[in-house]
Amino acid sequence: MKQTGKIFFVFMFFCLMFFSNILAQEFSADFSSTSMGQQVSGKIYNAPGKARMEANGITTIARIDKNTAWILMPDQKTYMEIPLTANNVIAGSDKMPGEIERRLIGKETLDSKAVDKYYIVYNAAGKTQAVNSWILPDSGIPVKTVAEDGSFQIEYRNINMAAQPDSLFEVPSGYNKLSLPSVKDMIENTIKGALEK
Repeated sequence: MKQTGKIFFVFMFFCLMFFSNILAQEFSADFSSTSMGQQVSGKIYNAPGKARMEANGITTIARIDKNTAWILMPDQKTYMEIPLTANNVIAGSDKMPGEIERRLIGKETLDSKAVDKYYIVYNAAGKTQAVNSWILPDSGIPVKTVAEDGSFQIEYRNINMAAQPDSLFEVPSGYNKLSLPSVKDMIENTIKGALEK
């Protein structure tokens, strides 16, 4: 995957993970996911209103308090800045965006942790969709979420409920800011790269 397409995919995947019901918790975890036909694995760090994901050689940081997300390319020591607005951020909610139904299915064990399994129905992009989600009852962290139509799956492992250093949610010193390619250009390059495979 070309660099621009990879950045676009990782950022879109990060949004899927971040704009959920985990923002009030402080934790770190390993994650793995399949989405848009791509597999991603890496590390996620979370604090109230802040999140960081490291995957595919790219680090993405979202800061609700600054209405900003940063995409860092550590190998080049460069970063891009993307505005976060009220239209694309849902913070501190106990529900998924667009949620219309939540039904407890039962209790199971995942990653050596007792979890509650829910069937959740929600509206997204004008369509009704559903997921199964295995949630830690005390923290509300979704340990695993699987789309009913098989379009995506996200799973956390080695969850560590602990305070996260503030430095994780800042652009490191010595990084140079790049101009952000337009979303249109990113999409076109991603499609072109997929067709060239």
